[in-house]
Amino acid sequence: MLKPVRAPWPMAPPLVPPVLIHAEIAAVKNHPAYPFAKSGDADAAAELVADTLSAPLVEAVGRWTSRAIVIPVHAAEAQGVNAIPLALAKALARQLGGPVWTEVVQINVVAHTGASGIARIARQALFDGEVLAGENYVLVDDFIGQGGTLANLRGHLARNGAAVVGATVLTGKIHSAQLSLTSSTLRALREKHGEGLEVWWRARFGHAFDCLTESEARYITRFSAADRVRAELAEAQREGDREPD
Repeated sequence: MLKPVRAPWPMAPPLVPPVLIHAEIAAVKNHPAYPFAKSGDADAAAELVADTLSAPLVEAVGRWTSRAIVIPVHAAEAQGVNAIPLALAKALARQLGGPVWTEVVQINVVAHTGASGIARIARQALFDGEVLAGENYVLVDDFIGQGGTLANLRGHLARNGAAVVGATVLTGKIHSAQLSLTSSTLRALREKHGEGLEVWWRARFGHAFDCLTESEARYITRFSAADRVRAELAEAQREGDREPD
């Protein structure tokens, strides 16, 4: 089974900045263009982005670096190809004067829309494609739940010699904006579940706890026992395997 690629989070500067979230969830999901954009309508996605993009946050992205390549999560959804990340990436690139990189694609379907936290961890996005080594990238997606998809895209870029200076999404969970793992949360997770779960985690997902997002680590820490974590992940994976393509 293919495993997601991740890189540990820096525990000292330069740190990965918090994810910039442009609009509230209701403003995006209640927009009349949203269902069409989510299912692949590029014009609807452009309309949605134009109506919800935050100009101050676009300026904030521009302050991350003088030169950055904007890379969208090109994801296949159950009902079609999600057009929102590319539309957001194009809007950012136009205002920042940088290119959009579409050579990296998500190679699996994860059906994260409306999924539980444990299902998001069990069924992770996998990426493949050409990366420009030595360049700085800005990650772009339509939604952040726990940040796992962004972490996996960052891992693919890092493995191929590129750097990630930050990430931005159209909407998502405010409590997940802190993408990079903190040392205190990592310590709490290891103290709660012990070395055994981390060894199992590395075999199952291909990385240790230091590659989890802050939101993922906090979520797993709330489980009462390591055996419960393994059982819930196995059941979420089985449910995903039963879903039709």
